[in-house]
Amino acid sequence: MVSDTPPTHTGDRAKASTLTITTDRPRIDEVGEVIYHQVKRIDAVRGMRMTLLVPRTSDRKPAILYVPGGGFTSAAHRKFIEMRLALAQAGFVVAAAEYRVVPDVFPAPLEDGKAAIRYLRSHADEYGVDPDRIGVLGDSAGGWLAQMLAMTGDTSDYDRGDWLDMSSAVQAAVSLYGISDLRNIGAGFSDTVGQVHASTASTEALLVHGVAFGDFAGATIGSDPAKALAASPIGHLSGPKPPLLLMHGSADDLVSPVQSEQMAAALRERDAEVDHVVVDDAGHGNGPWFQPALIEYVVAWFREKLFKR
Repeated sequence: MVSDTPPTHTGDRAKASTLTITTDRPRIDEVGEVIYHQVKRIDAVRGMRMTLLVPRTSDRKPAILYVPGGGFTSAAHRKFIEMRLALAQAGFVVAAAEYRVVPDVFPAPLEDGKAAIRYLRSHADEYGVDPDRIGVLGDSAGGWLAQMLAMTGDTSDYDRGDWLDMSSAVQAAVSLYGISDLRNIGAGFSDTVGQVHASTASTEALLVHGVAFGDFAGATIGSDPAKALAASPIGHLSGPKPPLLLMHGSADDLVSPVQSEQMAAALRERDAEVDHVVVDDAGHGNGPWFQPALIEYVVAWFREKLFKR
């Protein structure tokens, strides 16, 4: 019940409580919708957007590029705020970037991801970034892109656009329920799911081959295994690799847990530094991935790999 009688102010300071605040977390500034890269065609120019969370400190900070999932058909870069904010509060500059998706075809997403990394290095002074300590984080299709960025850091084959004097290599990468091999995303699932992935309309087929148009009837992901492998992280195993963390839910029914298993095994065979974590009973992008314990695990892993450098 709400009383109509106003409160009585006695002016007695002895009754006031005291709140002592420690400043162990930095203030976070949001820098929204920066154009980090322009995709130019003869008839149009498309600006690719990035939103940054920047801790207000004077020291140079490691940076994390977040690339979102979306089944290769969307790249809503301002989601997963729980993880992004936790990383920023831990002292990272966090840049969330959109990238081209279907109907654009590979290597367009990878070119955009690399452009985002080069942008961060070229604007390191502006955002207080240490250009020698940049990691990447992605979930689902974003996990595929995070892995691709990690696996192709030793080549400039996919560097296009601006800031080409800067490296697009990353020093650490985290993939959450990501895709490592476009040829077997549904490994171990039912025949019905297998038929979906064997379709010319599957998103991985559209990513690699494009949509049916004119006299092109479309193609399945299995119609050109070499092309599919070249568009997969597991197709780029040679050369030095940064540390990778591969996390997958044991109950994922959209992207098979085999994806992370096979990638971890392939990297270990080459003595690469890889951590493979199975999240018990977690599905694909559901509740467990947004819980403090999981977020703190990822933050701690990035701190170990990037703050110690």
